[in-house]
Amino acid sequence: MKSAYLSFPVVILSLLGASLVGCGSSRITLDELESIVDSADIEEIEVSEEAAGTLLEVEKTKLKFGFIKLTDCAPLVIAKEKGFFDDEGLNVELEAQSNWKVLLDRVIDGELDGAHMLAGQPIGATIGFGTKAHIITAYSLDYNGNGITVSNDIWAQMQENDEALKSETPEHPISADSLKPIVDQYKQEGKDFNMGMVFPVSTHNYEIRYWLAAAGINPGFYTAENIAGTQDADVILSVTPPPQMPATLEAGTILGYCVGEPWNQQAVVKGIGVPVTTNYDIWKNNPEKVFGVTADWNDKHPNTHLATLKALIRAGKWLDETDAKGNLVNRQEAAKILSDKDYVGADEDVIDNSMTGTFVFQSTDVRPMPDFNVFFKYYASYPHYSDCIWFLTQMRRWGQITEAQTEEWYADTAKQIYKPEIYRQAAMLLVAEGKLSESEFPATDYDGYREATTEFIDGNRYDARDPIGYINSFKIGNKD
Repeated sequence: MKSAYLSFPVVILSLLGASLVGCGSSRITLDELESIVDSADIEEIEVSEEAAGTLLEVEKTKLKFGFIKLTDCAPLVIAKEKGFFDDEGLNVELEAQSNWKVLLDRVIDGELDGAHMLAGQPIGATIGFGTKAHIITAYSLDYNGNGITVSNDIWAQMQENDEALKSETPEHPISADSLKPIVDQYKQEGKDFNMGMVFPVSTHNYEIRYWLAAAGINPGFYTAENIAGTQDADVILSVTPPPQMPATLEAGTILGYCVGEPWNQQAVVKGIGVPVTTNYDIWKNNPEKVFGVTADWNDKHPNTHLATLKALIRAGKWLDETDAKGNLVNRQEAAKILSDKDYVGADEDVIDNSMTGTFVFQSTDVRPMPDFNVFFKYYASYPHYSDCIWFLTQMRRWGQITEAQTEEWYADTAKQIYKPEIYRQAAMLLVAEGKLSESEFPATDYDGYREATTEFIDGNRYDARDPIGYINSFKIGNKD
């Protein structure tokens, strides 16, 4: 039976929470649950069998989730290491994957139950860009977390083009304006200006394209004939797995890259490159990774999915917990856990640069950046339809979506992929159990669309309710 994903009214959640404490377990029978509701003497309450079933045994207890060695896999790692999966009766194995394509293929083939995914992967797969499969997400792993790094030589040339960059603490955000003359010179000399990103449907691909295009640098288009996305390109963007970024930069194969942490900080530590901007400055509080499963897996394991989401939500909150002064209290422990060779495998001192609320651009330029990684606050874990639509607009802007689409298509497609109704059910179960409060989640009448914003590096306004107008607002990009 497919879940109806009904939310409990808050009053019932309170009653359930109190009753469950008395039971000493969150796993009770459907009859017991109905008895609790009956004893409350409240009329017109609907409780789906599926909602009750999340308090029963999950359909599958032994699970394998995939991840890539990046700090934003943290909710999965913390859910395992802090026992949140165990609390849900889930025996979870986390397995590092060699690259994003292998990870996606293994989820589709059923070798993995779910995975830490690029936000664009469920979207690209569902609309048929690359491997075709219906992937859904009911949980956003984080906001922000990426940076753009250039080689020391390119940075020195950027400084020559802009005297303000010669400061030990240059003003941020740093645009690509000072990079444009360098790229133009490469073109005049018939040389490729090569930069790296992690995958064609990665946030990194769209962020570096956004940053370049905002300065008048064409990052290239995807066409039916040019699946590499280099048609008319001033900069050649190619795929490099995240852990290999620093070595590829050091070898001179690429001159810069966009990647998640800790691989920008690794370039600083190794003295081979300079991060010039973070994606927080490209788009403030932008979505980055998600937890993805196939739609079929969800249909077969709805209670298991809910139990997984409950554990991840708790992990996200743990990661973002602060003291009375606003200091992140658990991030150093998280950095230590993530440094394990079975997880990110980088030095704790490298991981904690960004995870503990600072970001090192250069040895002279160390900045507080408490929101570089956000896992729970600002409703970061909620799967907003508007986030999905932004990715769709960028896919269309750069030609991965080959034909013009209607406004309704964007909204309908987002609803096929992003599943806030599942998230909300998991969240309300946590409220019922007294583990979180209702105020920590969006209001029940929230429609899944974040407010329109101009908090982009170019100041352009994004309104998810007008995707076509947004696409047409850019100087560089397809027009509909």
